[in-house]
Amino acid sequence: MSAVDVIRRKRDGGTLAPDEIRSFVAGATDGSWADYQVSALLMAIVLKGMTLDEAAILTDAMVKSGQRVELGKAPNGTVPVDKHSTGGVGDKTSLILAPLAAACGVIVPMMSGRGLGHTGGTLDKLESIPGFRTGLSLPEMRRALDRRGCAMIGQTSEIAPADKKLYALRDVTGTVESRPLICASILSKKIAEGIGALVMDVKVGKGAFMKTDADARELATWLVGIAEKNGVRTEALLTSMESPLGREVGNASEVIESIETLKGRGPKDLEDLSVRLAARMLVLAGLTGDDADAEARVRKALASGAGVEALRGIIEEQGGDPRVIDDYALMPKAKTRAVVAAPADGVIAGLDAESIGRAGVALGAGRERVDSRIDPGVGIQLNAVPGDRVKRGDPVLTVLYNDRARWDSARALLEGSIRVADRPEPAQPLIREVIGGRR
Repeated sequence: MSAVDVIRRKRDGGTLAPDEIRSFVAGATDGSWADYQVSALLMAIVLKGMTLDEAAILTDAMVKSGQRVELGKAPNGTVPVDKHSTGGVGDKTSLILAPLAAACGVIVPMMSGRGLGHTGGTLDKLESIPGFRTGLSLPEMRRALDRRGCAMIGQTSEIAPADKKLYALRDVTGTVESRPLICASILSKKIAEGIGALVMDVKVGKGAFMKTDADARELATWLVGIAEKNGVRTEALLTSMESPLGREVGNASEVIESIETLKGRGPKDLEDLSVRLAARMLVLAGLTGDDADAEARVRKALASGAGVEALRGIIEEQGGDPRVIDDYALMPKAKTRAVVAAPADGVIAGLDAESIGRAGVALGAGRERVDSRIDPGVGIQLNAVPGDRVKRGDPVLTVLYNDRARWDSARALLEGSIRVADRPEPAQPLIREVIGGRR
């Protein structure tokens, strides 16, 4: 099939046939399409768009460009289930809900990513645990699932290799911003890991990539539609990301906060969202058909300590030091502290999540370039949250840093992130909307 003919069809606004889409993905993967031809079609897709059916076929072709893990149903009849977040600040729910869901009896193959822009990455957080390996092979992943019910890993070379090639070209050709391409990239990796169900956490607000409910809703609708067309039962929750989630932003500090939450001592917003997402994972996996029963099971795993023990087992299975569950001194910690104070008397009306996330990157908690090194011990602690009353000079943020120049770069962002008003402002609900999944 001629690459030029396929490019022309999409350039002129046509709908690509399934064999044309599969030819494009195969050509990108094996090199039979030149990079300039692949890039030309990517640009045509950005400009002319794709239908939902086209995007579903693209996703399936990307899955089939590599190996699709076959996990099948568990002995209790459930299908493997995963959760994916579109990215937020202080969003460490994966470290909480994955062991909770596993403790409840579902299989959780979780293939995660690194920090992107001002948002944190699950792999970076996990790798702040001494010795923890996220680069498991597929046989090692299967063994971890058999032994622990959960594996938390990065993308392997066998999984959706077309995505790696296409993303690299999108990154340098100005073709990242395309809903069908974004959805195909996310879902091809998730589907290939062998799941039968997926819960999507689509963040919306100042600290999210989707700033408005309308944009988040459209993305969620596409994600659910494409995944369902590929045989994966999927639900998307639109969740608020105006202020950071929980009280910690940073890698090691977010791991510690996750462990504290599994011990029943975490912030309410973080616990509530993690429990809700885990409960929906149980329902979509087929463990129970009742929301109230699912949440009761998750909260029992939380209260009994089964969740934190499941995390201990995951850490041990993947080469990490399980003693961190009881001894936080084993985790990396920055050597210097600074405080950002309230600029006036009043009520905290807002803590801008994006500014705080960008400050975290400036401190070294995230990457300014692909080859940047992460400093796992730096971070930002929230001493006050929206709705809290403060006096001028009260500590609002505590900053943990190792490099004075980096702190100087982060200071203005953090000072600008705090908004104090005379009275509290109406809070956005933690979960704004639910799309798909319920049947």
